[in-house]
Amino acid sequence: MIFQRALRRELASAAGATFTVLFSILLTWMLIGILGKAAGGKIASSDVMSLMVFSALMQLPTIIILTGFISVLMVVTRSYKESEMVVWFASGLSLSRWIWPVLSFGLPLVLATGVLSLYATPWAQQKSDEYVARFEKREDLQKVTPGQFRESAGSNRIFFVEGVSGEKNVVQNVFVNTVDEKGSAVVVVAREGVINTDAKGERFLVLKSGRRYQGVPTQADFQTMEFEQYIMRIESKQQEMGADLGVRAMSTMALVEANNQFTMAELLWRVSAPLIGLMLILLAIPLGFVNPRAGSSTNLIIALLIFFTYSNLIKVIEASVKQGRMTFGLAWWPLHLLAGLAVVVLFAWRLNVNHRYHPLVLLAAFKRARRAGKPSKAAPK
Repeated sequence: MIFQRALRRELASAAGATFTVLFSILLTWMLIGILGKAAGGKIASSDVMSLMVFSALMQLPTIIILTGFISVLMVVTRSYKESEMVVWFASGLSLSRWIWPVLSFGLPLVLATGVLSLYATPWAQQKSDEYVARFEKREDLQKVTPGQFRESAGSNRIFFVEGVSGEKNVVQNVFVNTVDEKGSAVVVVAREGVINTDAKGERFLVLKSGRRYQGVPTQADFQTMEFEQYIMRIESKQQEMGADLGVRAMSTMALVEANNQFTMAELLWRVSAPLIGLMLILLAIPLGFVNPRAGSSTNLIIALLIFFTYSNLIKVIEASVKQGRMTFGLAWWPLHLLAGLAVVVLFAWRLNVNHRYHPLVLLAAFKRARRAGKPSKAAPK
């Protein structure tokens, strides 16, 4: 019991440090990407924090899986490196006694991964898609960022505003360049602009105190006109929100009810996430062996390679289901069964301490070879 309590405390400490590092890297990476989209006019600047939260929720299952795997691996590796495992084996205890305390630490992480993967992640994806779709359905002038040129949805009009006055839908120093089907260009500059809605629901851009230039580029017959008020009709978008959301934003129950190759492929990934976490936590116990005289960084590199290989193989199987080459019933379990067999084989190898290829036997043989190779001291004459 003392050993189990000490091991859980050490695992919790390692998990906290690992999660903090991984989550900080994730937040930095997401912040750079989301701020880049906001600067490019692809999302609203007011939605940055909300999209950060949704993106973090979508990536949390992966972070938790890596946290559990690396934490167990680090603790087991430290025990080997500080020769605690030698004392453990010399006391007549086996490596299998580590399974239960590690599972008592890892099962809550597996449960959290399952809840996030099956419920929280689809909800976050749905909300993120809704925020982006809502921004895309805004009128062209409302999407303009002060100080940047913005192309309209129809690709025939370019807007530029210098600033926002703070009043509702009011912008200052507006530039609008419109090109019609005949190639004629209309350039309008105004001191300010405001969006108005008439009784029929039609929306218009009202420009005040400006000039209008019309003509064909490369020709000199431009027409110039000054105005106190100029009205332009804005095309509205009437798409229903949520009509074009993908399978990643669908709830788990909706995936099961839809029952097609695309929804089953997404369901396979959601079901696989907690199973990956469980298999990797168990795999970390026999994988944590390290020579006390050597460094421990090799184990971490191998762990990351195993994680990425496991995840990529799941993605390959998911793509096969999506393409109709495999069914969900035959695709979700073979890879996890293979990982479970690998865990059993590694445990059997580590438990058989008398096996000629066991790490402790190889380490003892290495030490004997080094002692035998040392030159003996010369006897005095």
